[in-house]
Amino acid sequence: MADTSARTLRLLTLLQSHRYWPGGELSARLGVSARTLRRDVDRLRELGYPVEARRGVDGGYQLAAGAALPPLVIDDEEAVALAVGLQAAADGAVEGIAEASVRALAKVVQVMPARLRRRVEALRAVTVPANWRVDTTAPIDPDVLTAVALACRDTERLRFGYRAADGTPTERHAEPHGLVRLGRRWYLVAYDLTRQAWRTFRLDRLSAPAATGARFLPRALPADDAAEFVRAGLQGQPRPHRVEAVVDAPAAAVRPKLGTWAEIEEVDAGRSRVRMDADALEWPAMALGSLGVDFRVVSPPELSALLAAWGERFTRCTGGNEQAESGR
Repeated sequence: MADTSARTLRLLTLLQSHRYWPGGELSARLGVSARTLRRDVDRLRELGYPVEARRGVDGGYQLAAGAALPPLVIDDEEAVALAVGLQAAADGAVEGIAEASVRALAKVVQVMPARLRRRVEALRAVTVPANWRVDTTAPIDPDVLTAVALACRDTERLRFGYRAADGTPTERHAEPHGLVRLGRRWYLVAYDLTRQAWRTFRLDRLSAPAATGARFLPRALPADDAAEFVRAGLQGQPRPHRVEAVVDAPAAAVRPKLGTWAEIEEVDAGRSRVRMDADALEWPAMALGSLGVDFRVVSPPELSALLAAWGERFTRCTGGNEQAESGR
């Protein structure tokens, strides 16, 4: 009986990890006959899991959507990944799901064994959210994110609308490879079938993703991983603003704080030159201000104007103007 129960759980795990399993492959994974597999499938159905069967030479099994969500079976690594992912979602990267993510996170952590809770807490303790960074990206529609993620998981070709940086709308047909989250932006790495080339797509510019039902054999990505591919592409893109400033601090002190997003060059023992590209000037303004030292803006003049406006606003907020007038 113990072997039967363990095998049933193994079958459930396999069905939950893949959309469709050919019967022969599923039997081989479990090390059982086709007849035993059918009995195990019937046992899952009795427990409320909606397992669909396809007959014929290419027949197989898959979990279908049911009237209610049945219990999920996940292993230790998946449980930790789920908790960390829910924490990221609770930080507000995806529109409309922060509150639901907090509720789901509380349920997951509550039933976790102590050893897994310690791993989750350790990951959360050493992870610094980047939400303070300025980002003009629109929130991601959860339906878009889910549809794209499923197509990536199931190696299924995808059609979607895409808006280029200049606003030009296009229709795309692609083989999705994976999703990458950098900062508060999500990117899809995919092979564009129309242009016959690898491309990176920002999810906030992607609309109406639809799986075509056509499966594909994954191609070799021209990078070690999807995140590296996205970073390489972003480095080659022009940004609207090229910022340069001279900071009254040595390069060794500035580099640990801004080196990830800026070029740091030593001017002399007490000063350094900072150069960075940005989509919006608010981010460089906050980055330079966070250094806690004086600096001089070299370019562009729009950044100097922004800082002056901020300075006047901050002075008003602290009652600085009233104090100055009363001292006259």
